[in-house]
Amino acid sequence: MAARAPGSDAGLDQEIDPNASPSGSSVDTNTNTTPDTELSPPDSPIQKNGSTKDKRTLARRKLASLTLEEKVSLLTAADFWRTKAIPSKNIPAIKTSDGPNGARGGIFIGGTKAALFPCGVSLAATWNKDILYQVGQHLAEETKARSANVLLAPTVCMHRHPLGGRNFESFSEDPLLTGKLAAQYIKGLQERGVAATIKHFVGNEQETRRMAANSVIAERPLREIYLRPFEIAVREAKPWALMSSYNLVNGVHSDMNTHILRDILRGEWGYDGTVISDWGGTNSTAESLKAGCDVEFPFSTKWRFEKVLEALRDGKLTEADIDRAAENVLTLVERTKGSDLTPEAEEREDDREETRNLIREAGVQGLTLLKNEGSVLPINPATAKVAVIGPNANRAIAGGGGSASLNPYYNTIPLESIRKVAQQPVTYSQGCHIYKWLPVASPYCSDKTGKQGVTIEWFKGDKFQGQPVVIQRRTNTDLFLWDSAPLADVGPEWSAIVTTYLTPPATGKHTISFMSVGPGKLYVNGKLALDLWDWTEEGEAMFSGSADYLVDVDMYEGRAVELRVEMTNELRPLAKQTEFNMTHRYGGCRIGFKVEDKVDYLQEAVDAAKAADVAVVIVGLDAEWESEGYDRQTMDLPSDGSQDRLIEAVVKANPRTVVVNQSGSPVSMPWADQVPAILQAWYQGQEAGNALADVLFGLKNPSGKLPCTFPRRLEDTPAYHNWPGENDTVVYGEGLYIGYRHYDRTRTAPLFAFGHGLSYTTFEYGRPSLSARVLGPEAAAEIELVVGISNVGAVAGLETVQVYVRDEKARLPRPEKELVAFEKVALDPGETKHLRIPIDKYAVGYYDTAIGRWIAEAGRFQVLVAASAADVKYAVSFEVKESFTWVF
Repeated sequence: MAARAPGSDAGLDQEIDPNASPSGSSVDTNTNTTPDTELSPPDSPIQKNGSTKDKRTLARRKLASLTLEEKVSLLTAADFWRTKAIPSKNIPAIKTSDGPNGARGGIFIGGTKAALFPCGVSLAATWNKDILYQVGQHLAEETKARSANVLLAPTVCMHRHPLGGRNFESFSEDPLLTGKLAAQYIKGLQERGVAATIKHFVGNEQETRRMAANSVIAERPLREIYLRPFEIAVREAKPWALMSSYNLVNGVHSDMNTHILRDILRGEWGYDGTVISDWGGTNSTAESLKAGCDVEFPFSTKWRFEKVLEALRDGKLTEADIDRAAENVLTLVERTKGSDLTPEAEEREDDREETRNLIREAGVQGLTLLKNEGSVLPINPATAKVAVIGPNANRAIAGGGGSASLNPYYNTIPLESIRKVAQQPVTYSQGCHIYKWLPVASPYCSDKTGKQGVTIEWFKGDKFQGQPVVIQRRTNTDLFLWDSAPLADVGPEWSAIVTTYLTPPATGKHTISFMSVGPGKLYVNGKLALDLWDWTEEGEAMFSGSADYLVDVDMYEGRAVELRVEMTNELRPLAKQTEFNMTHRYGGCRIGFKVEDKVDYLQEAVDAAKAADVAVVIVGLDAEWESEGYDRQTMDLPSDGSQDRLIEAVVKANPRTVVVNQSGSPVSMPWADQVPAILQAWYQGQEAGNALADVLFGLKNPSGKLPCTFPRRLEDTPAYHNWPGENDTVVYGEGLYIGYRHYDRTRTAPLFAFGHGLSYTTFEYGRPSLSARVLGPEAAAEIELVVGISNVGAVAGLETVQVYVRDEKARLPRPEKELVAFEKVALDPGETKHLRIPIDKYAVGYYDTAIGRWIAEAGRFQVLVAASAADVKYAVSFEVKESFTWVF
């Protein structure tokens, strides 16, 4: 055996109390049982809310019955996911659940199966407000099936830079598109009784050093770009909860930032919801509460409880501060659960056909046809021989990594879905590997009884002493245990032994990988193979961990190899014990496995392409390359140019090549001019394969439009000069000019423009007209834009009409144009529809820091009707006669 260690960039840490994990977990985690927590007793009577609709009034009545200590107890979560219950006062616990593209439930990995929706950027690519509303409604039912009351979504941070690790989870580079879609998502959720939690407030556009990074944002871009989606959603949908971000904004952590929380959110916007911290994102006692962060997640003794009472005694807090926060917590409870003290039910599956259909349709409408020279697409399923090639072709690349991930009801794989539609034989070639970490070893692993998975023996204390106090079987070898260690049984310091038996499918020199969160050792057949007890090189695991180390092992087909891991939850690297003032946190490990390669994948792909009528090359990123917890290091496709070489070789072998790229943000496409057809497929959830096949074969017409600009080079991007900052400070030096605003201003041609997306039919725009030529200051004042759109092609399709406004002359610098409205319309061949789109003061205003208000400045404004930011069809003008201002 020869050990080798790959290079790895420094990973990130998230300062979460190790005692914040749920207090128990089941013996077999492949179950629907939720972790134990402080819930209402089984004999509690069910209390109804009563007839009043004023939930805040009900909250105030309950607040009046509480002792000071009870009020303070509400200001910190009861465990990892739940608020504090006070059954004697008819106050139940409410449960939260991640996340933006599905309600995962209480277990991070391998928990209850759930519906996996397209990721945020794919939903945004639909430009379809009605679909976002429906997604919200279906997510509400999914949340209820997880016995949760609050969904930690939507994510509305901006796509400031293509390398942002969570871009896939967010919607867009444009604040209006983001805000309008988020508002519909929130309405859908809350109309069915589930609270939305809009996040992360604010300036959380990168994952690099996210707990410590100071986002330095001037007031105008803060207002016009980064706060704007939240403002639109608060005005139009009134989210019941809002999550503060990890980062600092202009030198003050978000959870204690009085300017954004108290002055703007509560003051100017009159926000009536509940502010919760991001998990581990509370940074003070008095300052956080006074600024308006109502409840700290997850459970922690670091900042609240006795320290709140101490701050009250010292005069740093008033009882009014405590009452205000407690009332907001109780208001959220009233809005979601009222006085219902029924014990929390076990999580369950709720796999509905209508949800499957919605996910598939959302996937189709999000798929974005970037290029289609020579009408290579759609493919004729009856006659075409298709070669399906690429590292993502035979895998379910359905979502990005981090808190948006979940255990889906099922996955659909591109290759399988294509084969179901094609009437001619379909060949397949992998083409290349793109592993960041080796695939989890789970499919090849079993316990002593032969069941898939691993056995974990848990010991009290970190010295493996005595007998195991808990023995579990887990089905996955991804064993990051930050949210599922049985702390109620093992205590805050624990040790564990993981044992599994790996049976290789073939004989060869295969590779095992091992990554450890705390101290860890890997033994293969009883021999120490990798010693990571005192590791120092960090990897890019979401919640901290070592680099991924590899070891080659000679194995024989069908002959099991014993793998044993010894690990504890002592904090590593050791230096962090001093930095964080704690010795133990969370532990865990990850075991990967790859069979030895014995074929020339590139040559195999070329041969397949030559023999086919059409080659479909499915490439991109995955949940390891694009995830919460770290940013991407390059815009290039991973890894080491292998996918680019594959595409170039295939298109040379077969000029009728379609490239399907799966990613949540732009990637470099050095082959874009050579390839006739390019389809941006995002991460599309459990129906990804079926939606893709629908579009490839023309069963459905693609109608996605880019919600973010695809640049030709990373160097062309707005934040290139100040990403990701230095010494924990990132200056948003591009100001207002992010996304298409930057490309307009610098006259830099992108590879594919914001709003771009082709169809299998052709649309024709009519000349627009306005209902009036003057926009006034009246509260209800608006101008109606009327524009006709016709389908002059041969098949039905959907087109998104984009409306931008240009201020012809302003006192302060403004972008060349800004998106102010959009509508998606379905048209049969030969059909024409006339859209009526309102334009109001929000379409013309900018934030004037000299007066601290929004202003519609007197002058002429052009309304631009466009198919994309680079494809303006018509312009028509109106005036603002006299300047007028407003706050919200």
